[in-house]
Amino acid sequence: MTSTDRIWTAALVVIGDEILSGRTHDKNIAQIASWLQVQGIRLAEVRVVPDVEDRIVEAVNALRARNDYLFTTGGIGPTHDDITVDAVAKALGVPVIIHPEARAILERYYIGRGIELTEARLRMARAPEGAELIPNRMSGAPGLRIGNLFVMAGVPHITAGMLDALTGQLEGGAPLLSETLGGWVPESEVVDILRQAEKDYAGAPGGVAIGSYPFFREGKVGANFVIRSTDGNTLAACRDALVAAMDAAGHSTTPGGI
Repeated sequence: MTSTDRIWTAALVVIGDEILSGRTHDKNIAQIASWLQVQGIRLAEVRVVPDVEDRIVEAVNALRARNDYLFTTGGIGPTHDDITVDAVAKALGVPVIIHPEARAILERYYIGRGIELTEARLRMARAPEGAELIPNRMSGAPGLRIGNLFVMAGVPHITAGMLDALTGQLEGGAPLLSETLGGWVPESEVVDILRQAEKDYAGAPGGVAIGSYPFFREGKVGANFVIRSTDGNTLAACRDALVAAMDAAGHSTTPGGI
């Protein structure tokens, strides 16, 4: 099996009481999932945990054990409740240090702007021993990479910059491709058609997965059907077969979805 045939997976731990309370709406799941797909890596699972060290440790150890990569977002700022670095270090069994390169970056960033580098701000230079830095063009404070574990900011635009810095650095397989078909039909009426199409192409190059996403609009029930594969030819063949099967059953479809 080549690296492009293999399915590479990642998990994400979203850290923060503000996410669980609803005060902050997480935007990182979607942007990380989209970025990973381009890298040929599938986001396999996400866990949201509070700012509690033992809960973070448990999540980090559980998810990194069964995925190729693990990302965390949140909890690496300058305040007392930013405990992600401590939790990750505990999970890995290594001490926390002041990363000399991270400290130099913060000194240049703050002192160069005439801002004091306080003890609180210096907390953002803390890292599990052995960590490498992920550049942060936005606020200076870097993210961290320890092997296949990536510790990133919770602020979405800062996370986006860190993802840009990692682009092309992670090994993955073939990107997951998709096509969408829409239909004004309850999904319960076409479930057998969807199941059969997925079964017919499961063994084809790239494999196939079909997701059904119902909606209610204009007083009518409908659904969008998303076909996914890592092989363009398989994707197109499954799409055409699904359209034909829907037509034969009296259900028209809309390319691109409704």
